[in-house]
Amino acid sequence: MPVPRDIQLTAVEAQLRMAIRDAVNRPSRKPFHWGGLAGYQQLESIAQALRSLPNEAEKTYLHRLAFQANRVLEKNRRLAQDVAEAHRWLSQIADCLRYPPSSFSLHKPPTGDQVRQEMETLLLTFLPNLHRQPAQAALYHSWHRLWKTCGANLLPCYDIVGLPADNLQLEACFAQLRHRQRRISGCKSTQPLRDFGQFQVLFDAHSQPELLQQIQQVSQADFQSRRHRLAQAEEPRQTLYRLHRDPLATAQRLVAQHATRRAQLTYQASAPTP
Repeated sequence: MPVPRDIQLTAVEAQLRMAIRDAVNRPSRKPFHWGGLAGYQQLESIAQALRSLPNEAEKTYLHRLAFQANRVLEKNRRLAQDVAEAHRWLSQIADCLRYPPSSFSLHKPPTGDQVRQEMETLLLTFLPNLHRQPAQAALYHSWHRLWKTCGANLLPCYDIVGLPADNLQLEACFAQLRHRQRRISGCKSTQPLRDFGQFQVLFDAHSQPELLQQIQQVSQADFQSRRHRLAQAEEPRQTLYRLHRDPLATAQRLVAQHATRRAQLTYQASAPTP
């Protein structure tokens, strides 16, 4: 009969599996944050953290994870380099457009003609291999097509004072309002909550003292139990949050937790029984 493994060790290994799974399925919607490239870099950091493991029997599972991660990295290395170079050129396009405006200290804002000349010069210097570099080839074709069809419509925002380059700030404000209303109501649609969504919690009580009385009916033990369950449910999301911002440090922390727990189990096994 196989001996059950330690719960804390399997929990750390599950977090490493989750980190690898998140790296190979990394989505993105932000214009300058490419999910595939970020996922590849995240997987590189995880493999780097696992690469320093010594050859011990207790770490066989982690070595298998490291082998699979290195295999995926090596298989996609050339494509990742192509995507990284395309991303670098996209950043140069954004710099040429002075976008986003918050990243630039514009003491003397450029004119539309100046931006047009800089963009056309940048277009002439971008000469990728269209047959061997698919990511840069896709950027090349899209860039030329969009600048030819829409480039003139981008230039007025440099000549008209107060005209924003996009409507992202307004869209972000609407998105925050809808998100808050969904959290209050639990409904997917936000249309019926446009006027009174922020007061939805008060609809079951006729006054604030009555609302406070309803809240106080929940026992402290039940409240703490629900808070503990909520913290457990939030742990995977918090791990991914830390992983996306510093993947190497997060992976190293998980590997260190795994080593610390194994050392504790080894010490307990070797300690004399009273």
